[in-house]
Amino acid sequence: MKLTVIGYWGGYPKQNGASSGYLLEHEGFQLLIDCGSGVLSKLQNIIQPEELNAVIISHYHPDHIADIGVLQHARLILGFLGKEFPTLPVYGHEFDQHEFAKLTYKNITKGVAYKPTNTLKVGPFQISFLKTFHPVPCYAMRIEADGKAIVYTADSAFIEEFIEFSRGADLLLCECNFYGHQNGKPAGHMNSLDAGRFAQKAAVKQLILTHLPQYGNLNDLLTEASGEYTGIIKLADEFQTISL
Repeated sequence: MKLTVIGYWGGYPKQNGASSGYLLEHEGFQLLIDCGSGVLSKLQNIIQPEELNAVIISHYHPDHIADIGVLQHARLILGFLGKEFPTLPVYGHEFDQHEFAKLTYKNITKGVAYKPTNTLKVGPFQISFLKTFHPVPCYAMRIEADGKAIVYTADSAFIEEFIEFSRGADLLLCECNFYGHQNGKPAGHMNSLDAGRFAQKAAVKQLILTHLPQYGNLNDLLTEASGEYTGIIKLADEFQTISL
């Protein structure tokens, strides 16, 4: 599996950046995980909109879905220009019917509901879900293929269930929207210390801090999390790639 970070800012994109979006590739299949503000613009540095095989959405806050409509119009326009491609499946939960309905657009995209209690097969990937601690229904994902596992926390304050859900993962893509001296729980987010402790307890092989704040010295997040986690740790960065 190859993961490319497209956007990694929390809440809104910093100047010239993008909020949550990650491209996961394996065996020629290209899956976009979340599609926040600025993601489509940045994505085109890697692949074109018509090359996506599927999209999966963790929840319906704008910093995770803002570019769904933009992606739909991109594929619509490309169709007008004579390009042919199948309807794009966009996987999301059904616990907000108003937002879920927006995942379907003409014959361009089709919203497909995942059931969080079941394992979902998308292309070569097996995806299991865990409900997170966030103001709206949101689901973390454990994505597996060929004996490798990536866990994406999506948005959440720390919950004990994360430990077993992430146990032994090759990569933990963990939200880190607050610094160590801040309490992110009321907002449904983790701080750097939460992320480091979580990664250590779950014995993951590598930790990437993402969904980052727009203020402060981001290297402090790395320092704080490194005091809790002894493995490989990095800050998410634009077009950063991790191959497993």
